[in-house]
Amino acid sequence: MLEAVERLAGGLGTGLLALFAVAGLAAAVAASVVGVGLLLLPFMVSLVRLVAERERARLGRWRHQVISPYAARPATGWAGRTRAVAQDPATWRDLRWLACHASLGLLLGLLGVVLPVLAVRDLSFPLWWQLLPPDETGTSLGFPVHTWPAALAVSLMGVSWAAILVGLGPAMARLQALPGIRLLGPHPSVDLSERLARLSATRAGALQAHAAELRRIERALHDGTQNRLIGVAVLLGVARDALTRDPASVEGAIERAQSAAEQALSELRTVIRGILPPVLEEHGLAGALTSLAADSPVPCQVTVAELGHLPVAVESTAYFIAAEALTNTARHGRAATASVIVRRSGDLLRLQIGDDGQGGAAVGAGTGLTGIRRRVEAHDGTMTLISPIGGPTVLEIELPCAS
Repeated sequence: MLEAVERLAGGLGTGLLALFAVAGLAAAVAASVVGVGLLLLPFMVSLVRLVAERERARLGRWRHQVISPYAARPATGWAGRTRAVAQDPATWRDLRWLACHASLGLLLGLLGVVLPVLAVRDLSFPLWWQLLPPDETGTSLGFPVHTWPAALAVSLMGVSWAAILVGLGPAMARLQALPGIRLLGPHPSVDLSERLARLSATRAGALQAHAAELRRIERALHDGTQNRLIGVAVLLGVARDALTRDPASVEGAIERAQSAAEQALSELRTVIRGILPPVLEEHGLAGALTSLAADSPVPCQVTVAELGHLPVAVESTAYFIAAEALTNTARHGRAATASVIVRRSGDLLRLQIGDDGQGGAAVGAGTGLTGIRRRVEAHDGTMTLISPIGGPTVLEIELPCAS
């Protein structure tokens, strides 16, 4: 219910903006009769697009990814811009959405805000109705109340408002979002090319991430494990030569060789854990994240809901994202506490990692967030980062997990 109210209230905001844009367009069209409004039309279309982009961003926060469909055309003067806007199918789809959202969307948003207020008012009415002047006591519908039975009946009306909100709130939120989902995305004739372009970009990012991971593994094996094993071979050769020349020094050489072999084995295990951690295979994502949090320098609380069966690729991606995010928190966040929350909604795995640190994190700032974004895009997922200066930082990841 709370999510539905929040969605409807957000839709009320964009509905008011849409109503303002409709009024501006109507004024510009009316002024076009005398020619002045023609100069304002490109500006008003830009305003409509700003409102539409605001709605796309709102829908994106509620798991409806709507791609901006506007064609990129160079500005060639007023006449050229006007012609390009008029020929763009997205313009007319925006206007259809504007009409729907400024009317039906605005009405649903008002209901989503008013119904909770009415429910709270009428439910609490018996507690304070006697404090009001006699001529001002009444229900939310305006009926006068002068007796206790009537006041108690008002509280039942509050229960009715709450029941309506619980029963119809989610459906109202979906209905409010429906025009935006259908009209604000690319036209079906260009949707395929948009999807192919996005797919090509995400796959290119996945290949880059894969190549970077291979280089990291190669460096770890070459600079660490390989050198250790060479040291073991050298020490064993020294021990073999010492058998004939100085038997007393053999034990020391063997001990050094054994120590080098143990170090090589430890580094090899580290590399293996970087490919697919054994704890993930043995204990699942919940156990792996709990182990990860236990090793974190920043105290971290892990909350994992029932996830059901997850593909191995999704589990490993979620694990490495959490590991990278917690590493960023420890190195750069200056945080006292951190949290990891994992839950599943249908075919989406939601991962939220937060901390109470200094904030200011940004993709591309050299803190590993670019790598996280590439991992997410490789699964056609979404990534949202909220990190104002002064904190807190919240990283939200959504990964499709249909198997």
